[in-house]
Amino acid sequence: MTTEELLKYRKDTPGSIQRIHLNNAGASLMPKPVLEAVRAHLSLENQIGGYEAAAMQKQQLDAFYTELGKLLHCPAKNIAHATSSTDAYNRALSSIPFEKGDVILTTFDDYASNQIAFLYLQKRFQAKIVYCSLSANGGMSLEDLESKLKKCQPKLLAVTHVPTSSGLIQDVEGAGRLVKDMDTWYLVDACQSAGQMPLDVTKIGCDFLTATFRKFMRGPRGVGFLYASDRVLDENLEPIFPDLHGATWTSDEGYTLKPDATRFELWERSWALVAGAREATAYANKIGLDKIRSRVNYLAEKLRGLLAEVPQVRLLDEGGQKAGIVTMAIEKEISPEKLIADLRAKRINASINYLPYARFDLQRKHTEWALRFSPHYYNTEAELENAVRGLSENS
Repeated sequence: MTTEELLKYRKDTPGSIQRIHLNNAGASLMPKPVLEAVRAHLSLENQIGGYEAAAMQKQQLDAFYTELGKLLHCPAKNIAHATSSTDAYNRALSSIPFEKGDVILTTFDDYASNQIAFLYLQKRFQAKIVYCSLSANGGMSLEDLESKLKKCQPKLLAVTHVPTSSGLIQDVEGAGRLVKDMDTWYLVDACQSAGQMPLDVTKIGCDFLTATFRKFMRGPRGVGFLYASDRVLDENLEPIFPDLHGATWTSDEGYTLKPDATRFELWERSWALVAGAREATAYANKIGLDKIRSRVNYLAEKLRGLLAEVPQVRLLDEGGQKAGIVTMAIEKEISPEKLIADLRAKRINASINYLPYARFDLQRKHTEWALRFSPHYYNTEAELENAVRGLSENS
């Protein structure tokens, strides 16, 4: 990424001038085109009415699907709107026809909300939750995954691509190759990978992929998306409680599903947020995800190098390849709330992962909480140095 490009992205991100924002894994700073799209649609609704604004802007709003299709390398018909990644994930999960005793094969690094959903399915359907063993570098072992796929014949394989509590990148493409010829449904949580690295659903081989816009996608809060494969559509999977948008009431006692992934949507949504999400996706596509990944990886590795020199900081990230999430334990008597407050007073944005967010991961790393820095491509080397200096004063 050239100096000129970086200056442009920072100019598009006024908040980056006011503070050091290293909380992109929580909620990134939106670029100007995204904010302007949200404001413009809200203004139009205020001028002519909500229904009328949506009708007038239909062609532009439909680009939400085509831009995401470019991002994921799939047709627009396989994309559905959601209000968050968890909303998308639960819609996908609800469409899988679980029966008593079915096996859910997952990993020790899957997101807390996903784990809670699996426990609900265990309670409701007596589903069996089986965990893939860890590899020597951290993350799921593909050897153990292959063994358990054959042994357990799971109804669902669920893998979080990049955990919220770690810079780990799980090999979702390798998992996809192993599950390819099985009856198992394959669900990938890309909440933390979308927007910071390329995603190709054909290479991944998943049936479902879910993500949100507020994180590395740099979109507004309150909007996410779901990818549903042709296999999902051909086998007529449907979410629990479709509405008049996802299906048509065709007889007194029957309805017909939409033929595409919009069967997973609900009619009501904020079209202003959809407009912002469209612009965020177009912005990322224009930069290029390979370029974004290269910059994010560079910044994250530089940050890890700087933090390694700070006494009482213990880096926690694992994996042969790491993502743009840098996590650490602070080996000092300080509350996480005070630490975050002190950093914010210095205009440094970060976040905390507590034990209930990632029980398996943090228990294994012997910490009750972890501090998380998550740089994005618009951050600078000087910001990283200042952030580490600010942290050093508190640790």
